[in-house]
Amino acid sequence: MEPQSNPQPQSNPGIFILLAASYACLLPVVWPQRLPIDPQAAPEYAHSIRLDGDIVLGGLFPVHSRGDRGTPCGDLKKEKGIHRLEAMMFAIDLINKDPELLPNITLGARILDTCSRDTYALEQSLTFVQALIERDGSDVRCANGDPPIFTKPDKIVGVIGAAASSVSIMVANILRLFKIPQISYASTAPELSDNTRYDFFSRVVPPDSYQAQAMMDIVTAMEWNYVSTLASEGNYGESGVEAFVQISRETGGVCIAQSLKIPREPKPGEFDKIIRRLLETSNARAIIMFANEDDIRRVLDAAKRNNQTGHFLWVGSDSWGSKISPVIGQERVAEGAITILPKRASVDAFDRYFRSRSLSNNRRNVWFAEFWEENFNCKLGMHGKRPGILKKCTGLEKVGRDSSYEQEGKVQFVMDAVYAMAHALHHMHRKLCHGYPGLCPRMAGSIDGKELLGHIRAVNFNGSAGTPVVFNENGDAPGRYDIFQYQITNRSTAEYRVIGSWTNKLHLKVEAMRWKTGDPSLPASVCSLPCRAGERKKVVKGVPCCWHCERCEGYHYQASEFMCELCPYEMRPDANRTGCVPIPIIKLEWHSPWAVVPVFLSMLGIIATSFVIVTFVRYNDTPIVRASGREMSYVLLTGIFLCYAITFLMIAAPDVGVCSFRRIFLGLGMCFSYAALLTKTNRIHRIFEQGKKSVTAPRFISPASQLVITFSLISVQLLGVFVWFAVDPPHTVVDYGEQRTQDPRAARGVLKCDISDLSLICSLGYSILLMVTCTVYAIKTRGVPETFNEAKPIGFTMYTTCIIWLAFIPIFFGTSQSAERMYIQTTTLTISLSLSASVSLGMLYMPKVYIILFHPEQNVPKRKRSFKAIVTAATMSGKLSQKGSDRPNGEVKTELCESMETNSGWYVGPRTGSMVVHHLTMEEVSSFFSAITSDRSVSALTIVNFSTRLMPQLDFVVQVSYFIQKTSVQNFKVSSPYVHTIGGINSSLLLKQVFNLLCCNLPENMLQVLNYISIYSH
Repeated sequence: MEPQSNPQPQSNPGIFILLAASYACLLPVVWPQRLPIDPQAAPEYAHSIRLDGDIVLGGLFPVHSRGDRGTPCGDLKKEKGIHRLEAMMFAIDLINKDPELLPNITLGARILDTCSRDTYALEQSLTFVQALIERDGSDVRCANGDPPIFTKPDKIVGVIGAAASSVSIMVANILRLFKIPQISYASTAPELSDNTRYDFFSRVVPPDSYQAQAMMDIVTAMEWNYVSTLASEGNYGESGVEAFVQISRETGGVCIAQSLKIPREPKPGEFDKIIRRLLETSNARAIIMFANEDDIRRVLDAAKRNNQTGHFLWVGSDSWGSKISPVIGQERVAEGAITILPKRASVDAFDRYFRSRSLSNNRRNVWFAEFWEENFNCKLGMHGKRPGILKKCTGLEKVGRDSSYEQEGKVQFVMDAVYAMAHALHHMHRKLCHGYPGLCPRMAGSIDGKELLGHIRAVNFNGSAGTPVVFNENGDAPGRYDIFQYQITNRSTAEYRVIGSWTNKLHLKVEAMRWKTGDPSLPASVCSLPCRAGERKKVVKGVPCCWHCERCEGYHYQASEFMCELCPYEMRPDANRTGCVPIPIIKLEWHSPWAVVPVFLSMLGIIATSFVIVTFVRYNDTPIVRASGREMSYVLLTGIFLCYAITFLMIAAPDVGVCSFRRIFLGLGMCFSYAALLTKTNRIHRIFEQGKKSVTAPRFISPASQLVITFSLISVQLLGVFVWFAVDPPHTVVDYGEQRTQDPRAARGVLKCDISDLSLICSLGYSILLMVTCTVYAIKTRGVPETFNEAKPIGFTMYTTCIIWLAFIPIFFGTSQSAERMYIQTTTLTISLSLSASVSLGMLYMPKVYIILFHPEQNVPKRKRSFKAIVTAATMSGKLSQKGSDRPNGEVKTELCESMETNSGWYVGPRTGSMVVHHLTMEEVSSFFSAITSDRSVSALTIVNFSTRLMPQLDFVVQVSYFIQKTSVQNFKVSSPYVHTIGGINSSLLLKQVFNLLCCNLPENMLQVLNYISIYSH
């Protein structure tokens, strides 16, 4: 591309015609054959080149740079000016020599200098339309009053140029009015693609829209997303930046930090100010430049002055390309710059042609003498253009030998533009002249510009570099670019190296790129560094390429660049938080400390329970086992065993089988235990309550009845479990909420049976109800005499059990929100069950086992006593009350009876109130008992109260309950002759002696009768 100036004003045909008429008498015409050899001899003519021909083409080239204020033209441009115009003349020479292209037709040229200024170029381009302006000289007079002399102007059929887009835009507004086609070799402004405004404009270089796209692809490939733009004021710079910004908005991913403009007439210090402004967004190191080479050079110089060498990453448009002039003396600050240039190839034929040019054989180029002085740094004559140079030119210097030479980059496109015009004229000639040699009348008089434009848009040929030359409907050439990088090699030599190409798609050799730091990695030009894995971008409002990185917290993972999403409930983020992984599933392991303690207690309990059961079975027929109620004891021991055994089911790995057994046995062990204890305490309560009302025994107190009651209570629990099975079949679940911690890394899914807290309460609730009811009965029977030793242990057992379960409830439900909930609740439940079982086992059965194993003498059957024992009993009667209150079961009776074994009878004399009782038979005892009770002063209640202190064994009462129901004290007949005297003996002493006699000498069934009387009368 070429730098541009301000956008063109709206065209007005009247103004341009008037300007053309006013310039008619002033514009000189320079004929090349009349040029003097010495250029200073005719300096006033050095403004154009004219080559004669049948068809004349116009040419616009920036031979000179823009002049300072007040001066239209500045210094000579050797490459962009002289090389290019020589390329046009060289192409015309080749075409005129080609017998196949425009045979018998000679092309001519009229070449003008634009001085790199659009307004000056507009004035110069009026020359091209002179022949088309109808002149009316009636009102026009020259300065001396003479009428104007109009020389016949050349009729221009097409124009080659201009270079700068701003100049092309200005000139295109005039040429379209006169339907003169125009083909540019360097103008790339996207604005010129508007076929409605610039319909006669075409170009052999791609528009900046392609170049902007190529530069955007480069920025994207370099992973830069934060850049600044810098443009020279004018169409070229402003349109190029606008195209780049537009593409960045459409594609996204690249943000513009700053868009700065270089004024057409910059003030002193302007470029230092630009550098300082660019540093305000220091992260935007990449600078996209659409600027002319003069502005590029001054920007680089300002960066060097501000010690920013190596900071900026320059990306230059084709106005920079592979030119040397912008980087001379500033190689270090320009190092690493990436530039773009339409794909081209050096034309070797032009190199040979240009190297052969000299002052003597190139007189047609009016600016060649000036070029000669500039190129060889010498002076031609006294009036040369370089007065400060003392060296004089000899004219024998040679281009490429005595000076450096490198073909200018746009030479190829200049030649392609000339050839495109020639091919269009050739096709038009064949169509209109039908083989007519030379110009036929249809083309000689006037060439229709509209028709010629159609042929231009239809050309398709291989250009000077071998690449196809074609135009689209807007007159644009296809986009083909070479990508260069300015590199400094190890030898400290700087050069442009091709690192890629762009033909509708970028092909970049990143490995061929070199940077100042020597680091092969790509330098960064980003607003914000990329977020790490697991972080989302929170974009700064209005600047989509700047963001803050926010880590996805909790159970969120990075779902996209800008979003964090919540993982599914059964999953957690992975280590990088870029995805989700299943939450590990755990269960209570056997080796866990939470399981070791309950298992240890359970094993001890099972061993102890098994030992008690084995002991009871082994001594099944002994008095203590029989007195304990063998049937109910085995039921109670079964419940205790189940309470211990449930620990293993609670810790075992959950599956359908384990969950089923948990439901069955979780409450069944307690139900067995407390159903048996409830039956016992209820029986005791009923017996004592019934005794207060009558001597009739309560119902359902036999062993069989007690078993039926117990299993009826247990069946309620089993029925509830079966209903639970039917309503909600057992299955396992994974509870992800129990250990869903704040830190997902610690989250675990708990494999467990589908037993909710409510279901657990319902399962244990019935057993707890039995326990509470049993406790109530234990409280009611607390008034049982101290020697009635079955009710007291049951009471202490229930009180302790209630305390255990009262402590269980807050621990179990108070930890429902704890991360260790599974462990705490399982351990608490199993230990509570084990402790409950241990209390029952320890208080109810360990004393009996102790007596059975360590005091077997207290666990023997009662023998029939002899008469000697009966006599001895009289002397021991005073001790009964005291010993009955402080001895365990059976001790009084045993000690008394044993002490009496040495006696055969006992006698109470008449004066001392003694009596003699011989060996008694059952009938005699009955008669004697009846005689005693017939005395109205001795009531049956007195006998009962006395016997209560003597024989308080509940188990005997149970065994003889049926006998008592059939027998009444009043039924005994007084028929015994063995009581000799009762005088002087009060009834209380007599009753004591009688009961001592009975307890020692009566058969076992009568002892049971007396025991029942004791309890029943309480």
